[in-house]
Amino acid sequence: MSKVEELVSRLIELKYTITTAESCTGGMISSALVDVSGASNVVNECHVTYSNEAKVRYLGVKEETLVQFGAVSEQTAYEMAKGASGIARADVAVGVTGLAGPGGGTEQKPVGLVYVGYCINGDVEVIKYNFSGNRTEIRKQTTKKVIEHLLELLG
Repeated sequence: MSKVEELVSRLIELKYTITTAESCTGGMISSALVDVSGASNVVNECHVTYSNEAKVRYLGVKEETLVQFGAVSEQTAYEMAKGASGIARADVAVGVTGLAGPGGGTEQKPVGLVYVGYCINGDVEVIKYNFSGNRTEIRKQTTKKVIEHLLELLG
């Protein structure tokens, strides 16, 4: 059984629903989830909020957060996860924001920097990751890490 199949099974077992708010992964996490038979029992809705405007409009990310900390930040990932959880009324939500490259990186925020907010029953934890590789590899590594960490969090 794959990790994503394990995750869907665990969510079904717990009677939890899940939602995603994805920026740099562009729907890759939600796609992995819905590739699994039975995902319709747990996936509420998923959002690809690539632009700052979409993060504000659909997830309730504060404009002040984006101005002060930027789209790729711990604070934005937190607000994405919390917002997605609320609007989808989901037990589990992930908010993913990062720099997949190849452009856009800076010394402070290099390509491969990803923040993921994990919201479970209203409690949010944000983890900072630093991945390497090309755009596709960074997106795939992020997706893999999110699925693995959700499994850890859900026991």
